[in-house]
Amino acid sequence: MARSFSNQRKSTFLAGIAVLTALFTFSPIDISAKESNTGYKPFVIGPKIRMGGRFDNVRMCVASPAGSKGGPAADISLSAEIALKETISLDMDLPVFRPIMFGLAFDMLQFEPSVTLKFRKKGSGRTDLVGGPTLGISLHYGPDYKSESSGDKRTASFFAMGPIIGGYIGIDFKRPSRKFNLQLGVTPYVEPLFGVNDAQDHRGVVVGGLLDLQFRFGKPGRAG
Repeated sequence: MARSFSNQRKSTFLAGIAVLTALFTFSPIDISAKESNTGYKPFVIGPKIRMGGRFDNVRMCVASPAGSKGGPAADISLSAEIALKETISLDMDLPVFRPIMFGLAFDMLQFEPSVTLKFRKKGSGRTDLVGGPTLGISLHYGPDYKSESSGDKRTASFFAMGPIIGGYIGIDFKRPSRKFNLQLGVTPYVEPLFGVNDAQDHRGVVVGGLLDLQFRFGKPGRAG
């Protein structure tokens, strides 16, 4: 019966991936802002698909065997970018997939919102180079890395939190004839984590990296 329940949770997990990916990726809604008087659009919004891996000596990884310090990482998030100047913007990333599915399928919370200050170097063609520092917060509730995901060998859950310190570098592919641009980049990061009201005083570090594919409705920067 335990095996059947585990398989059911895995099916729910995979179904959630498919549904959320379809909703965010193929949504036809364009909620971009109008161009400002200076010729660039001050607001951009769109889904971001994130995949990578991490070393993690604090939290349980649902995709790795018990005792593994880390494993693969993935998320689908909502990104909103506000232009501060023509070549400087603030990108706010709100995780969607991981918090919802971890809560439903694994009785866990992993929530890691962040902001990135992006600097844009305009290219001569249809690509721009973008990059800048990233700061955020990591919130965790669940077992440690020694735990099984379910059953008698699942250990007690605990709260932990810590800062996210990282950076971003990517390429913005401008597509003036389409409704959205594409941006492909990488985000390396480090997270010191500390237990909160935790009897076992869990603490450690997460070091990882993500490959980010962002669908950008609004296209900040000069038209064309």
